[in-house]
Amino acid sequence: MPDVLSSRPPHTLLDKVWNAHVVGTASDGSTLLYIDRHFLHEVTSPQAFAGLEQAGLEPWRPAANLATPDHNVPTSDRSAVVKDPFAREQIVRLTRNCNAFGIPLLPMNDVRQGIVHVVGPELGATLPGSSIVCGDSHTSTHGAFAAIAHGIGTSEIEHVLATQTLRTRKPRCMRVRYTGQLPTGTSAKDMALALIRQIGAAGATGYAMEHMGPAVHALSMEERMTLCNLSIEAGARCAMIAVDDVTLDYLRGRPMAPQGAMWDAAQAHWRTLQSDEDAIFDADVVVDLYALKPMVTWGTSPDMAVPIDSRVPDPAAEPDTIKRAGLERALHYMGLAPGMRITDIAPDTIFIGSCTNSRIEDLRIAAEILRGRRIAPSIRRALVVPGSGLVKRQAEAEGLDQIFLDAGFEWREAGCSMCVGMNPDQLSPGDRCASTSNRNFEDRQGVGGRTHLVSPAMAAAAAIAGHFVDSRSAFPH
Repeated sequence: MPDVLSSRPPHTLLDKVWNAHVVGTASDGSTLLYIDRHFLHEVTSPQAFAGLEQAGLEPWRPAANLATPDHNVPTSDRSAVVKDPFAREQIVRLTRNCNAFGIPLLPMNDVRQGIVHVVGPELGATLPGSSIVCGDSHTSTHGAFAAIAHGIGTSEIEHVLATQTLRTRKPRCMRVRYTGQLPTGTSAKDMALALIRQIGAAGATGYAMEHMGPAVHALSMEERMTLCNLSIEAGARCAMIAVDDVTLDYLRGRPMAPQGAMWDAAQAHWRTLQSDEDAIFDADVVVDLYALKPMVTWGTSPDMAVPIDSRVPDPAAEPDTIKRAGLERALHYMGLAPGMRITDIAPDTIFIGSCTNSRIEDLRIAAEILRGRRIAPSIRRALVVPGSGLVKRQAEAEGLDQIFLDAGFEWREAGCSMCVGMNPDQLSPGDRCASTSNRNFEDRQGVGGRTHLVSPAMAAAAAIAGHFVDSRSAFPH
């Protein structure tokens, strides 16, 4: 009798997780995929719930959902009424819908509330080998746990609520291999920006990325989440990292993770979640980390990033007329001149937060640089916004909040905050921000606001110096 397992073709990590969730395949090649975990927030869910009610349907598996408000919530005073009527209504509807259908909800006054992509992993709701969706593009964050995780639209949210399945198509698979070790003083944020710069903002369109290599597995889970979070900015549908001891150590004992005998069984399976050695990928990218330096974006797309010791590019050197026009538009919006040194760019606002860099490790790194120092007089506003109430509580227990306050930062409640201009924390026209968030699009942080994406270390260093500096040499940590 033939050995079925040995004759089976080699599988990528994507293959293994995808195949375990296929309900059926249609004649047009689309797949009906079972969804293990559905995260909800207040911005994209109201229309989906309205569609359910109109159709006379209810969520099929309420416990598979987890909701928390994050985009619109105020981060300064939770006792006050949300001023914006539209934002307030979205939060009210999320609460009402979850209560009506028995969906687990972490409301604003719950210490566990926070950014959905921070809350899910820290509670153990994000588990290896899962299929995960949310009405938010940065759902790719959860792929750090060897999960297929990506954003969906409003009609898809309704479909998942009603059926716990999603009609979709399998993406191609891109292997991203990092060679060398991550240099001291650089971070997963720098790795990600270097990758996006290398392949472009659309370089991974239609692909699921698998990040691989010793440097990846040397990262903490929080750093891996940052890497997967930013993969969407290269156009990827989702991103994944294989399970190892770091993954299991992070999850062990989390409130929603398996316990006891179930944990033993689960981790035995989770250890199989890695690509077979001879698996075939649809695309290969190699990123050399040997010369990696802290990165800074200068333009209006995450691929417009350069090392700290570089200069703003000159559009005149770009032979492609369409690309040249894009560079010129970006320079005009950002108020920068060709050839300007990155270290001469002076932000007036500092934002440390977002689903990219608002976890406890991010805050520790920034606090270490700020310890005993004050922000420059030219910095008009500096915010630290923890990714969740639990992160905030941990930071306060470690005294990090006092370090930030002594340095001149505002210490806020959990939420998306200044990452996206959907709450009171916004840039004004012409404001220039060193931001640990994920997007530097025009008007992203407020109409006319200018965003430079950096790591927490670089944001803290810029706050002290009043301009961009190499955090490794100017303020070693």
